[in-house]
Amino acid sequence: MKNRFASIGSFFLLTFMVIYIVLNPSYQRSLQAKYYFEIGEYEDALVLAKEAFSLDVYNRMSSTIMSQSIIALKYKDYIDMARDYSSKIEALATQQVLLDKDRARIRLMCEIMVDSYKKLSPSIITDKELVDTASGYYLKFENLLEKVTQ
Repeated sequence: MKNRFASIGSFFLLTFMVIYIVLNPSYQRSLQAKYYFEIGEYEDALVLAKEAFSLDVYNRMSSTIMSQSIIALKYKDYIDMARDYSSKIEALATQQVLLDKDRARIRLMCEIMVDSYKKLSPSIITDKELVDTASGYYLKFENLLEKVTQ
């Protein structure tokens, strides 16, 4: 008899929780933010998670998505900067003669990228592709830095 009341009570509690999540605007935005985070739209995910958090500061899903989106955006920014610097270095390297000022410019770009990578810190749920791409660029810039400083 007690088990029956417990299971009925659990069912109603679970039903109430689902209804609360579906009808609560904060959790609706959190679910939208989670969707955008999962498809790699980190800017949109961050905006929605901030909105959800402002509606309910106890919404842990929104705070998690917010912090994870910030981490992912840092990785995206690093990768974008790495691509930009790589193309600039390539343009300098294709010149007939590499001047000392060009070598210094390359060294500075490499130092910036190596130092920037050390400030990144992935979490368990950070997109592995972002982390791997950033790591690849880091190794490329680290190797190039060694060659330029010799």
